[in-house]
Amino acid sequence: MNPLTNIKRIYFIGIGGIGMSALARYFNTQGVYVSGYDKTPTGLTDDLIKEGIKIHFEDDIQQLDKDATVIVYTPAIPSAHAELNYFIDKGYNVVKRSDVLNWITENAFTIGIAGTHGKTTTTSMTAHILRHSGYGCNAFLGGIASNYDTNFWSDERNVVVVEADEYDRSFLKLSPNIAVITAVDPDHLDIYGTAEEVLKAFGQYADKIKPGGTLIQKLGTTVNTDAKNKSVFTYGYNKDAASYHTSNLKVVDGSYIFDLVHPAGVLKQVVLNMGGLHNVENATAAIAIALTLGIEHDKIIKAVAAFQGVKRRFEYKVKTANKVLIDDYAHHPEELNALISGVRSIYPGEKMVLVFQPHLYSRTQDQCEGFVQTLDKADEVILLPIYPARELPIEGVTSEMLLDKMKLENKKVMTKEALFEWASTTNDKLIVMAGAGDIDACITKVKDLITKN
Repeated sequence: MNPLTNIKRIYFIGIGGIGMSALARYFNTQGVYVSGYDKTPTGLTDDLIKEGIKIHFEDDIQQLDKDATVIVYTPAIPSAHAELNYFIDKGYNVVKRSDVLNWITENAFTIGIAGTHGKTTTTSMTAHILRHSGYGCNAFLGGIASNYDTNFWSDERNVVVVEADEYDRSFLKLSPNIAVITAVDPDHLDIYGTAEEVLKAFGQYADKIKPGGTLIQKLGTTVNTDAKNKSVFTYGYNKDAASYHTSNLKVVDGSYIFDLVHPAGVLKQVVLNMGGLHNVENATAAIAIALTLGIEHDKIIKAVAAFQGVKRRFEYKVKTANKVLIDDYAHHPEELNALISGVRSIYPGEKMVLVFQPHLYSRTQDQCEGFVQTLDKADEVILLPIYPARELPIEGVTSEMLLDKMKLENKKVMTKEALFEWASTTNDKLIVMAGAGDIDACITKVKDLITKN
């Protein structure tokens, strides 16, 4: 029996999260009464309220929906949360977001895109190609697709494109028909403990591909998996050994133009109007999925050219002859490295100022050397204090710790107030702001200040 069938009222604890809000939107379109709690009002919660979803912002059992039949929570919610404990103590059906995704995808043709980075953009590109081409899909995204200004849409076709999140081993509850693995770099070591355990989990995810399904993995990220009863392909940017790879790449007016070589031929003159060489690679994976589904070449090429990106993924906030401001979600050393390389490919020789907000004390501690080596690749670095998210401080783990280990001379730690003061006077042309915390809340003010200057 499908658990979705009898859900009439559903309540979300942490409804403003990017993954949770996509689920809330799904149930809202199904005619289910949706309500929830979140800690802080945001633009996303504002949008959900406009769509008819009731949300409050105090941990208050007097405001929760006691008639809800299913309670969904995110692992980021602290264990002492009063509302969560009320529902648990009263015997409600309390589940994680991953459980609900399992219910939704169990009886659908599912395309799951996993990876320690690259998954949000690849998922959004894939869902966009399927939508733009007329193939159709239901999309659950980990970011806001700029073309549609949403992280969810529905379609009559029983195909689901979903971001498969490795945090808390959530992706092991999915059984995709097509699975993509974009990267398996060590991350979330607070969950996995070691890099080997991360790799093992991705192998377990690949093992969950349905019989007759397809695994598409980035060349070099090979995981240990039982490949019986499934097809296995690789992809890569400018890597001839990969099943799907780019060739003849060039940069024209900030866009990438390339050929896409695949097992059955070549897609000529693909245009990607999104910065970052890593996004060329992400597009390669998305195109591989579309080709696997049999979507016509011309429709794929048109869809890729029309893709406007994902908010906070190499997103241009200012792009003029005199000023460039790029906003990105990068919060892992490999993501930062890809971001910096992508900026260099478009603006070679230009001085790059990188404003970075480290995310999580544990990640900063675990990836310290990687962060230091990557940050040193910028021309000037401004670090904001670490964004703690769900964590308590770790003694000695600070942004100053990173600063002290960096070899780059032009570096400093700033408060947000000091950052705004700097932005009001800087003459630097190329500024990149990155991080997964609340640095995005600073973007509009920095944009206004540098354009007035």
